[in-house]
Amino acid sequence: MNKRTLWAIMIVMALALMGVAIIQFLWIKWSVSLDEKNFNTRVFLALNEVRDRLTEDNQSKDLVKEYYKQKKQNSLIGNDELNLTQNIISSKEKSWSRQRIEFEIRSNMMLFDPEGFLENIDNIKLDKYLKTAIQNQNINLDYEYGIFSNKNDAFLIVNGNYVPDFGDVAQSSVIETGKGLYNTEYKLSIFNGEEVDPGSIRIYFPDKNSWLWRSVMPVMSLSILFTGLILFCFIYTIMVIFRQKKISEMKTDFINNMTHEFKTPIATINLASDSIGNPTIINNQEKVKKFVGIIKEENRRMLSQVEKVLQMARLEKEEIKLKISKIDVNELIENAVENARLSVIPKSGDITLALDAKNPEIEADQTHLANIIRNLLDNAEKYTDGAPHIRVETRDSADKVEIKIKDSGIGISKENQKHIFDKFYRVHTGNRHDVKGFGLGLSYVKSIVDILGGKISVNSELGNGSTFTITLPRKQNLKK
Repeated sequence: MNKRTLWAIMIVMALALMGVAIIQFLWIKWSVSLDEKNFNTRVFLALNEVRDRLTEDNQSKDLVKEYYKQKKQNSLIGNDELNLTQNIISSKEKSWSRQRIEFEIRSNMMLFDPEGFLENIDNIKLDKYLKTAIQNQNINLDYEYGIFSNKNDAFLIVNGNYVPDFGDVAQSSVIETGKGLYNTEYKLSIFNGEEVDPGSIRIYFPDKNSWLWRSVMPVMSLSILFTGLILFCFIYTIMVIFRQKKISEMKTDFINNMTHEFKTPIATINLASDSIGNPTIINNQEKVKKFVGIIKEENRRMLSQVEKVLQMARLEKEEIKLKISKIDVNELIENAVENARLSVIPKSGDITLALDAKNPEIEADQTHLANIIRNLLDNAEKYTDGAPHIRVETRDSADKVEIKIKDSGIGISKENQKHIFDKFYRVHTGNRHDVKGFGLGLSYVKSIVDILGGKISVNSELGNGSTFTITLPRKQNLKK
């Protein structure tokens, strides 16, 4: 799969996931809107119920008579109102019931002084009616309510209490305790009719919005959870694809390197074999011995490369067996450095030692530990432009021994440092093709260090060389 196809698939999947998320958000918003409409309907049904019950109370016989009596005694009733009520009683009394006559009187009185009827609302009954109506509509939310007078532009009753004065002081306290009542969408004219509108009953729910969202919270939580899982799987899949793509590239590079590594000694062996068979050489013992030596050396190189691959296979299957013994780290390093100098000195390079560990004895596998040191020294020599300058240090670290191998090579970028211990991974060296290998060296080093219970780290910058630090415990507790 090429990069263009991979990126196209990623973009399509991202757009699809984004589309699903948007649809889910719109669906949840629509669900909240639907719940809000249903809630609003129930609130207004409750307010209508309260208004009807207040109207029934205001139309009761005693209230009508008391109102009429007070108005007459206080000379607050006008001639038009007197004539109208008397006409209703005299003309309708024979054909209407008393209750009907009282209703007509009350209704007509409202046309003259509706505010008086608004002030007669019983705050205790109002509170009771409202609680009952709210419960009947299955609304379980805290609320604030009040009776608002249009004439005074103020509240007469707030939360079951009469407001004693319509002045600034009394109303300011009402505003502080119930700001939502002034701007609430839930208000209903206290009298049903277009001719008279003395005021309204208002109710406000402070926690309405949070309650609406809580109602869809389970669905929204599941939606977020499943969307998150899909997003996680999507990201994980992309990471796996990229990882597999990189592994595929590394394996291809490994096969190519292995082909070249084996092709050279095979060609050399073939050439040496043909030369030995030449009649002019077969009788020359010195030349035959020389070509036999070349064949043995190239054969040894191939066996060494095969052994590296087999070792990594055994490490991967955890089939490798270590022979633990007491080893003097300083002495082992000195021996490894002597061999490494054979390839460093011809390049005008040098290897310096600073073996400062006072207690260099540890428990480890001598063969594998020597291979670790040789691998790191070999890399330090190969990945250096010009003369390689290598420094090897040891020092004591509590119950461990620390080994450092510094070089003056080309360095390793931060990005490559994350992968240098991966199997088959090789740091790109630009146009240089003289550095051979399978990309197994550092992977092998890391695996052995881990088995021995140690740690390895690298500190490097491009152009400023690299420092590999290995920390190994003095005692081993391996079950091998």
